[in-house]
Amino acid sequence: GASAIITATAMGSGEFILWPLIVSQVGFTVFWACILGFFFQWILNMEIERYTLATGETAVTGFARLWRHWGLIFILFALIPNLWPGWATGSSTTITFWAGLGDGAVVPITVIMLVSIGIALTLSPVIYQTVEKVQMVMIVLILSFVVAAVLFATSGEAWGALAQGSTVEFGQNIPGAVSVVGAAALAGAVAFAGAGGANNLVQANWIRDKEMGMGAYIPNIVSPITGEEEAAPGTGYMTRPTEENFQRFRAWWKIANTEQFITFFVLGLLVTMVLCALTFATVGVDPGREVGEFQFIQQEGRALAQQVAPWFGTLFFIAGTIILFSTNLGILDYVSRLVSDALKTDYMEENQTWTMSRLYFVVLWTMIIFGSIVVAGLISAPTTLLIISSSLSAVVMVFYNVLLIVINRRFLPGPMRLGGWRLVAMILSFLFFLFFAGWFVVAEIGSILGLGG
Repeated sequence: GASAIITATAMGSGEFILWPLIVSQVGFTVFWACILGFFFQWILNMEIERYTLATGETAVTGFARLWRHWGLIFILFALIPNLWPGWATGSSTTITFWAGLGDGAVVPITVIMLVSIGIALTLSPVIYQTVEKVQMVMIVLILSFVVAAVLFATSGEAWGALAQGSTVEFGQNIPGAVSVVGAAALAGAVAFAGAGGANNLVQANWIRDKEMGMGAYIPNIVSPITGEEEAAPGTGYMTRPTEENFQRFRAWWKIANTEQFITFFVLGLLVTMVLCALTFATVGVDPGREVGEFQFIQQEGRALAQQVAPWFGTLFFIAGTIILFSTNLGILDYVSRLVSDALKTDYMEENQTWTMSRLYFVVLWTMIIFGSIVVAGLISAPTTLLIISSSLSAVVMVFYNVLLIVINRRFLPGPMRLGGWRLVAMILSFLFFLFFAGWFVVAEIGSILGLGG
């Protein structure tokens, strides 16, 4: 379902790269923040889904009901962190590791990968169905590797260190970790403990295309070549406040919660734990570790080849390729969805020429072309690109956390409204992401002003 897409999209950033990178530099001293990041993102995702289940609209459209131009702001929030193709570059880099290719192959492979995703999505009659099927296959392959890693490559020492960092050291060692990994990397890792940034917001679009709740009444995004387009905007419908409708909402709410908890929170956190334990067991902890060109990923694969078997080192690199490819597919899809939906619903509602599907593909191919130019001419270090994306995403999450509280309390009828322990959790979520995003912003300002950090 929809949670499978966001889980597969999430695995290539925080799970495979940023948290294992932090573990390789400072161990599990701040891993408790990863667990809290997953928990609060599960809460956020459910509040995003709450609004869509009840109305059929996305949360971004709900924000625009507070102030029209929130849609434009979240378009920028989606585009700016994700124009940098760190996931495609990372996937191409891991291909060179297991295929025995040189560094010069990264750029052409990345461009080919981006264009291939664009062609596949362009020719898909119903985009959601294609993305869901591909991501389900990716998850099965990733989980197969995770099982093999637990059986053959992790150690009791690594799991013991993980348990200590998740509990005993809770709330400690943040300044020490920041001094080693940097405020941007830590803020980004917290944001990407799960999906992160505007990615979470598109959970609304995916459950809508899955026809959950009132989302069944909104047109799907289809290929302008092979699908049948509808020019209708994504404006939703408020259900009549009857007991029958409240019961239907509660049934959908239970299904959505179960799916999201198992697929996103449990599986996502489990995969992250295994990948971090794998890093700890193979390359250990080195505060001075180089990160710019995936050195720690290459070191880990070589260590696995020596400690377990040559085939397992190759399998690790192939798994990395799959994880990062699935993330890149999800990123291109979700940004194109969010931007096209916000433009159509908030600014082009009466325009019969620019359907949501056509806007989707304009955004998609713009990102592919821009990403190809960035990789070819500006920055090709995947870790650098990912830290740029993730640290900016942490700031985005602070904004929509507050807005979700407002729309889910102001616009929804009583039995559907946000309240109780979930309201408390949303307030704590806001404070959690504000803390790490604020640390990042203050550190960056200090750096610009020459104050250190």
